[in-house]
Amino acid sequence: MWWSGAICQGFLLLICLLVYVEAVPVAIDKTKINPPEEQKEEKEKDNPDTGLYYDRYLREVIDVLETDQHFREKLQNTDMEDIKAGKLAKELDFVSHNVRTRLDEMKRQEVNRLRSLIKAKQDVETGKGLAVDHESLLKQFEYLNHGNPHTFEIDDLNKLITTATSDLENFDKEHHDEFKRYEMMKEHERREYLKTLDEEKRKAEEQHYEEMKKKHADHPKVNHPGSQDQLKEVWEETDGLDPLDFDPKTFFKLHDSNGDDFLDEQELEALFTKELEKMYDPKNEEDDMVEMEEERIRTREHVMNEVDVNKDRLVSLEEFLVSTGKREFLEPDSWETLEQAPAFTEEEMKEFEQHLAEQEHDLKNKADNLNKQREELERQQEQLNAQKLELQRAVEHMDKLKTQQEHPPPGTNEEQAHDGGHPIESKQPLSAGHHEEQTKPHQ
Repeated sequence: MWWSGAICQGFLLLICLLVYVEAVPVAIDKTKINPPEEQKEEKEKDNPDTGLYYDRYLREVIDVLETDQHFREKLQNTDMEDIKAGKLAKELDFVSHNVRTRLDEMKRQEVNRLRSLIKAKQDVETGKGLAVDHESLLKQFEYLNHGNPHTFEIDDLNKLITTATSDLENFDKEHHDEFKRYEMMKEHERREYLKTLDEEKRKAEEQHYEEMKKKHADHPKVNHPGSQDQLKEVWEETDGLDPLDFDPKTFFKLHDSNGDDFLDEQELEALFTKELEKMYDPKNEEDDMVEMEEERIRTREHVMNEVDVNKDRLVSLEEFLVSTGKREFLEPDSWETLEQAPAFTEEEMKEFEQHLAEQEHDLKNKADNLNKQREELERQQEQLNAQKLELQRAVEHMDKLKTQQEHPPPGTNEEQAHDGGHPIESKQPLSAGHHEEQTKPHQ
């Protein structure tokens, strides 16, 4: 479909389909249509992962809905606010039976997948002795109606639109928070390393650190993102055109790589590559590629905030042309890069290190408790082993006595039996003299 790639490239939400279908489709030369396999590979390449844990489900729902002619026609006549208000979702009742059946099956598979993941997570947390956060687990289902796990209904489409909108809007914020933690951890580890050095080596390390900071900051001037100077530089160095012939509309068409009359986030970020290369080189010790990606997102966010008037995370040709007439485009302020805008304050660093210390203390207590439990288990095991050995000896003794009773020495039982169990006097013949003494009558 001519607009399906744009769906996933931009907002990757159903609410964005509206702006894509408003563009006029280009006539297709059927002799140049790619084979199905090539089309699939091209689509996957053009549709980068959103980073959402339900990304695959989101894409599958979009792909199925776009096959329904009725739904597409309604989409063309529904504005953005109505889509967000849930009016478009009500059209789900009028899509074909085949589409509904496919959506039902996808939802059942997704519910089963989520249940398996949640069960696995519960097993892991229980095994570690951690309390299960049921509220957090239930949030895994926010993008669908888990009360009805069998059929895909209007409420499911509304939930998918609402949740994906919120998650994608928060995606950059979460990335910034993660980057901030990364920077503070990097600084924490540097400070901890310095504590292990003697004074001479510590001074040398501090000097090297300052030299690397200065070396990183020593780069060509960075243009304000989205300004005339920045775009003209791309026009000249990337497009190979004369800067005197710079034309905003032509520039837009050149960098609208999929030809949908919109610049999505990936197409915008590609415009900043030259600026980033001024500051970052993976071969240089002083340049951190994690920081480069943060700088890329910062520049893209800035341009979106300045140019994307309707906040659909896409820049239309009209929005772009309007922005080129503003003072910010023609006479922009200087751009503050990351080295000029530190990711954290010293106060935040202290709080971070205090939190790390508390975590380390908690981990130490848990480790001590685990060691005590291990020692107690070992002591109990030793007791069990001793009891087992004692029981084994008792069993062996009983077996020995039983064997003696069942198999006594030859003759022992017969002799004891004649005298009630007492030993019988010897039956050896007496000597003649002794016999006579016993038989001689008393006088």
